[in-house]
Amino acid sequence: MECRKACGMCCIAPSISQAIPGMPEGKKAGEMCVNLDPDTLACRIWGTEQYPDFCAGFQPEEAFCGHNRAEAEEILTFLESSTHPESSTY
Repeated sequence: MECRKACGMCCIAPSISQAIPGMPEGKKAGEMCVNLDPDTLACRIWGTEQYPDFCAGFQPEEAFCGHNRAEAEEILTFLESSTHPESSTY
């Protein structure tokens, strides 16, 4: 599966507990990563040395991405709240 253009839900829905460029404390669930361009929803650091290994390890799959952006949001939000219910902002 190819990454869906103008989606970005993998950079919004989950919390990230590790430091990422521009977000030394990580990010909360539902918070947009600062490296995600708000207009195109493309990662500004993808393919650079700054791109974190754990981000590169998250590959698009139907089980996580669904068939559209709304499904991706629903699935990833559910997974986040199921694994970290105290940190979810949804």
